[in-house]
Amino acid sequence: MSGSNGPTDTHPYQSLAEDSPFGSGEQPKRSTGRLVMHSMAMFGREFCYAVEAAYVTPVLLSVGLPKSLYSMVWLLSPILGFLLQPVVGSASDYCRARWGRRRPYILTLAIMMLLGMALYLNGDAVVSALVANPRQKLVWAISITMIGVVLFDFSADFIDGPIKAYLFDVCSHQDKEKGLHYHALFTASRFGGALGYLLGAIDWMHLELGRLLGTEFQVMFFFSALVLTLCIITHLCSIPEAPLRDGATDPPSQQDPQGPSLSADGMYQYGSIEKVKNGGADTELPVQEGKNKKPSRRRQKTMSMKSLLRALVNMPSHYRCLCISHLIGWTAFLSNMLFFTDFMGQIRNFQKAMVSYIGLKGLYFMGYLLFGLGTGFIGLFPNVYSTLVLCSMFGVMSSTLYTVPFNLIAEYHREEEKEKQQEAPGAPDNHGRGKGVDCAALTCMVQLAQILVGGGLGFLVNMAGSVVVVVITASAVALIGCCFVALFVRYVD
Repeated sequence: MSGSNGPTDTHPYQSLAEDSPFGSGEQPKRSTGRLVMHSMAMFGREFCYAVEAAYVTPVLLSVGLPKSLYSMVWLLSPILGFLLQPVVGSASDYCRARWGRRRPYILTLAIMMLLGMALYLNGDAVVSALVANPRQKLVWAISITMIGVVLFDFSADFIDGPIKAYLFDVCSHQDKEKGLHYHALFTASRFGGALGYLLGAIDWMHLELGRLLGTEFQVMFFFSALVLTLCIITHLCSIPEAPLRDGATDPPSQQDPQGPSLSADGMYQYGSIEKVKNGGADTELPVQEGKNKKPSRRRQKTMSMKSLLRALVNMPSHYRCLCISHLIGWTAFLSNMLFFTDFMGQIRNFQKAMVSYIGLKGLYFMGYLLFGLGTGFIGLFPNVYSTLVLCSMFGVMSSTLYTVPFNLIAEYHREEEKEKQQEAPGAPDNHGRGKGVDCAALTCMVQLAQILVGGGLGFLVNMAGSVVVVVITASAVALIGCCFVALFVRYVD
């Protein structure tokens, strides 16, 4: 923060507690262009997902991966994501990097995505050039390709949580809703995925670029790296993110003689902010280190694994119910997606218009209901034409899962902000969670759904002797989810 008495160009840091109470100050209005730039990360991720969907199976077959290892390749990534996502989400809440809390993690995960793609698309060619022994070449090619697939899936799934937390940190409540809709535009409507599939359908070996780079795998890596790099740079430059740190001392005219509040054990509360008077208006500034203050007492405590688990277990019941409903929805959705193509209805604008009439509860319920009925009819009355029509229901469910739960998280955060503002000054903060943890807890339900679907659907198909059981199961789970979102998920008026 600037030490001058004049106005500053940077916006005061809103800690997420802000952090518990999830930011007590309202962020400035963000332009549509900035929000679209912020959403470009989703475009890049969907492009890379499409490349993986089109090429990972041919790559695994080309390196000779044993069939017994296929399940391990697809299950290892969601298991790691489910276990580590809340840990990294909590770590990002306490990150003190100079350019923000979330962006260092987003950049790191994007680099890991690039590394994963480099390994699974180019690993076989590199090993063939370096290893002469056929047996060793096979072992190294399989190992590097598996590592690449797991690393890419892990990073691509993981990056969604920090991106959502970044949006929540730097936007007002209205801009959060707009930003989530733009995110859905680039995910549920599959713009990035469509471009990835389109480029993958081109016969590059008959073109100059294909002959220059060698194989179509190298061509697709070139385009994937280019698109993802441009999208991530655009995303990281979209909206400034103020750092969380003990910066330079504020001038005496802006110091609060009372100082920021201490918790019961004498430590400053996570995300503590200092209220100062500036021209008759209250201004919130990050806690700063004074000359006579001990840095150890100003330093925020990092969350240990024990305290993180306690915070997750003791999270408010409405957060827990939202996570369960998200798990149910993704379990139903992923069950169907294993046996159907990526035909998604582009219904983002439709959804935005409907929410003003039926609210988030009606929209959430309708998404689950239409998906449950659509998949049920597909299973009961298998027909090519009716299936094509009913597949549009998948787009409704996809857009619902990508937007409504995060809209509800934003509502919960705003409600907690208001409650915190009504509390007595210096009241202890008992939430112990940040936006990073809340977003991570929600998004790791996707990994848990992948684990359940990957581990359970094969057993069901073997028992029933038909894949029809998959769509029937997806329909039943979605209809159960209807009841859950209607009866247990809490909606803020």
